[in-house]
Amino acid sequence: MPQRKAIIIGAGIAGLATAVRLAVQGFDVEVHEKNDRAGGKMYLIERDGYVFDAGPSLFTQPENIEELFAYAGEDIRDYFSYRSLPLACRYFFEDGKVVNAYTDQQAFADEMEQVLGEPGGNILRYLRDSAKVYEKVGSIFLNYSLHKLSTWLHPRVIGAFLTVRLPYLTKTLHQFNKSRLKTPEAVQIFNRFATYNGSNPFQAPGMLSLIPHLEQNQGTYYPEGGMISIPDTLRRLAEKKGVKFVFNSRVNNIVTESGRISGIVADGVFIPAATVVSNVDAYFTYKNLLEREDGVRKVLRNERSSSALIFYWGINREFSNLHLHNIFFSKQYREEFEHIFRHKRFFDDPTIYINITSKMEAGMAPEGTENWFVMINAPAKAGADWNQEVAAVRRNVLEKLNRILGVDLREHIAVEEVLTPEGIQQRTDSYLGSLYGTSSNSKWAAFLRHANFSSDIRGLYFTGGSVHPGGGIPLCLKSAAIVGELAATEL
Repeated sequence: MPQRKAIIIGAGIAGLATAVRLAVQGFDVEVHEKNDRAGGKMYLIERDGYVFDAGPSLFTQPENIEELFAYAGEDIRDYFSYRSLPLACRYFFEDGKVVNAYTDQQAFADEMEQVLGEPGGNILRYLRDSAKVYEKVGSIFLNYSLHKLSTWLHPRVIGAFLTVRLPYLTKTLHQFNKSRLKTPEAVQIFNRFATYNGSNPFQAPGMLSLIPHLEQNQGTYYPEGGMISIPDTLRRLAEKKGVKFVFNSRVNNIVTESGRISGIVADGVFIPAATVVSNVDAYFTYKNLLEREDGVRKVLRNERSSSALIFYWGINREFSNLHLHNIFFSKQYREEFEHIFRHKRFFDDPTIYINITSKMEAGMAPEGTENWFVMINAPAKAGADWNQEVAAVRRNVLEKLNRILGVDLREHIAVEEVLTPEGIQQRTDSYLGSLYGTSSNSKWAAFLRHANFSSDIRGLYFTGGSVHPGGGIPLCLKSAAIVGELAATEL
């Protein structure tokens, strides 16, 4: 029997993982990617000896990659290595307090009590409940399609509903955290997990309290070679399974006939296929590839997630008080999110995230220097004067970091690159630069995300951060697993 041809549009993490799964199932898989390499939002910037992971910087749940290798019948140790970190993040507050978020629960609880005066028991209970909600609820709704009746009829769903308490649905994440924690700093630390899917903690539901489980309970990891090693590894695995990659290939259209997929047009050439998986933002899939305004309108009914403004700074000295992951909090957290989501503007006192991979391994920066990935939450919007906005944000970021670190950083920036929301859209086809497709700023957001399959075009599937279950490396890998299982029914 001839192999069924499957074409995947986009070689992001979800596209790569889907390619592996379909190849293992017996599909003849071809991946078309508009850029010259795999990775999607994950790519490298190299300049004057400084190496920057340009996209996602946090690695959690390595078991998703391990499961993919097991599914493919390959030993992950031949391809990929990583190590666990004792410290998930270092938090800096304007009043001089610095909190080390240890991945050991008791050590983290002790740190929060000693530095902030937050009772350690509160932290342990919060993390215990976060684990329970994730295992009983999150693990179900993140691993299965919410748009298939079979998911809802499974007995495990009953246990999930019994676990859900009203505060998870009726309270915002901020309200939930405030009811469980004593100090405003502790509330702010746990509020920030809403940004994991580009959401506002003052609007998103308390259910997002399951997210800290991933980082604080399950652990934080560092992939050897940096984050770029993840897509590079998945590409090698896909090629081992017979997947063909076509880079610098611009897909013009997805072609359908009588309600089912018949192929694609790439660079003006028709390529037949019975199965097509779009790893492109759902908005652009409908707008450009299907030319269906009904689909565009459906996608736009849901609020876009936040975007990011990123400075890549080669710093010509080292900072012993910084770690791999560092966060410098805004003094006015609510106002920051009001600006981003309501006013579509940057806030003058932004929360700043700094990732420094040179802390983990040599070769990421010249000796005695550091490679800083400096990210600020940004509104997803069009038509901005980015030159003017970047200049203003840069001034505010430097002023804040200079004040907290007690140094004039302007004297130490040897290299600088900038990525704006507009740049994110241009490179990755993420509409308005939104990093996670839609936000989770309502209790129904998870159910309103686009499905992993088309309800009216047979053979068309969707994977990646703009569709179920959401953005970020773990969820993109879960998205691929869902699509792989759905597509298997076609064979």
